[in-house]
Amino acid sequence: MALGGTLCVALVGMVGHVVEVEAHLAAALPAFTLVGLPDTSLAESRDRVRAAVASTGLTWPNRRVTVNLSPATLPKSGSGFDLAIAVAALAGAGVVDPERVRGVVHLGELGLDGRLRPVRGVLPAVVAAVAAGRPRVVVPEASVAEAALVPGAQVRGARTLAHVLAAHGAAVEVPEVAPAATEPVVAAPGVVVPDLVDVVGQDEARLCLEVAAAGGHHLLMVGPPGTGKTMLAARLPGLLPDLTEDEAVEVTAIHSVAGTFDAGDGLLRRPPYEDPHHTATPASVIGGGSGIPRPGAASRAHLGVLFLDEAPEFTTAVLQTLRQPLEHGELVLHRAQGAARYPARFQLVLAANPCPCGMAVGKGLACTCRPEQRRRYLAKLSGPLLDRVDLQVELQPSRATDAIGEPTRVVARRVAEARAAQAERFAGLPWRTCAQAPGSWLRERLGPDRSLVADLDRAVDRGTLSRRGADRVLRVAWTVADLAGRAAPDRSDVGRALALRTRGRGA
Repeated sequence: MALGGTLCVALVGMVGHVVEVEAHLAAALPAFTLVGLPDTSLAESRDRVRAAVASTGLTWPNRRVTVNLSPATLPKSGSGFDLAIAVAALAGAGVVDPERVRGVVHLGELGLDGRLRPVRGVLPAVVAAVAAGRPRVVVPEASVAEAALVPGAQVRGARTLAHVLAAHGAAVEVPEVAPAATEPVVAAPGVVVPDLVDVVGQDEARLCLEVAAAGGHHLLMVGPPGTGKTMLAARLPGLLPDLTEDEAVEVTAIHSVAGTFDAGDGLLRRPPYEDPHHTATPASVIGGGSGIPRPGAASRAHLGVLFLDEAPEFTTAVLQTLRQPLEHGELVLHRAQGAARYPARFQLVLAANPCPCGMAVGKGLACTCRPEQRRRYLAKLSGPLLDRVDLQVELQPSRATDAIGEPTRVVARRVAEARAAQAERFAGLPWRTCAQAPGSWLRERLGPDRSLVADLDRAVDRGTLSRRGADRVLRVAWTVADLAGRAAPDRSDVGRALALRTRGRGA
């Protein structure tokens, strides 16, 4: 009997769990058994590992090999366990010293020729390993740059299984091979943001965009085609400040798990921007998939912007599933094999035409839609969803006499000053922007003078606003005051916030 073991990391959502990979070799009929709740792709690692060992020039142990992934009750998925399984089995066979590999974390998929292939989620996996006191990590050569982003990690890269075994003291021939092809990045977030100066006119919509950027508020824009709704939404990320170090690690880890991160440029320092097509499914927007769910566009937009163009064209299932992350800032996806928790604190920007044909503007003489079509079209944006959208603005077609507005750098400077004021106000508190602050806390800061919120109270009594909507108007008022350089909002700020809330379609 021989026993070998090493370490790997299992990801459940964004949470990494260090897994002990144990290989037991018994003098019995040859077999290879893998236990510990592996999914299909992980169970297939038996064939990949045996072929990779043979391609390395070694003989697979002619024994009954049982590999256990502990804790056995934790669901495990993916091909990232291949390298750890091979190292544990060969340590049990005496090819490498079991003591040298016992405390080392091995991550990587094995090709049939013995080469190491990169896998998703290396960054959060290394973060979990370092947090568990296991800083020594071996990864495929293509993943070294990503793993090295974690402070305190002792990263070693390798091209083949032979490179790994030789580094652990095995007497094997190390071939000179080209590194394995990396998995293509599907949709790496862009870093080039268009300038706000390109938008002509639309002063009120530009104001809403600035307020949204300063306070982290959600925004709805309604207007006919060609009024600049998509242009404005695409320019919102350029107004947002850079991510902090902790935020950059968190956002980068999400994109690493999603497979949309290229480590060549380091951590993602700018807020992400996601704009899924209106044919997107709930799984692609919210996240999902078989086994452990993968993050969707809502999580990839964490601490950035999620833009739904032609929002009424999205299915009702997609729109209604956004209510949980809008309220809690995270998504909890439950599946038969387990639950995954992904952060999803994004700024939601919705754009919609006034009707299916888009021409119901002014007197609507050019509109060809029937009245019931108009009602059904905008009714897709339900009351509970719109109640969570702080700013709602209606855009009108631009005129030739409209002036060119300020560029992004000028507006971003005011946004940065407002964010600095909020950071000072909320220092030591669990929220960072006005959009995250509880309405009760903001009301207490106003003092005993109820005249500031009298208009809000009357709107609640009339049924124009819900209590949630009144709190959101109050949050916008604080943001407007921050942009104006005031320590607290006055009655004009509350009035302006109420107008920005109810000017658009249905408050």
